[in-house]
Amino acid sequence: MELGAFSLSLAVKNLAASRAFYEKLGFQAFGGDAAQGWLILHNGGCVIGLFEGMFEKNMLTFNPGWREKAEPLEEFTDVRELQKQLKSKGVAFKAEADEASTGPASFMIMDPDGNPILVDQHR
Repeated sequence: MELGAFSLSLAVKNLAASRAFYEKLGFQAFGGDAAQGWLILHNGGCVIGLFEGMFEKNMLTFNPGWREKAEPLEEFTDVRELQKQLKSKGVAFKAEADEASTGPASFMIMDPDGNPILVDQHR
């Protein structure tokens, strides 16, 4: 099962302070909108998202249809197909994608320790 590009989405208290901290570690912003309270940063192959006031907890994020740095893949497994495959394996969902829709959609599941996992397709 190919879930797409991986990143860690961090629920931050102060976007500017978090950005400054991660820039000291060599991360550079390449996406997002600070005015809306979110930025995507990378350092080599590592990608993190900083989200102020959007999520309660840090979460693992996968983006079907993307490589690192939001580069589109020609072929990928649609988020609705991934959802169907996981349902067939008995995975419980916190939020589901509308299986009758097309294009951008997302679903959320939780691991056994309560860590959220977001599968978020933007294409």
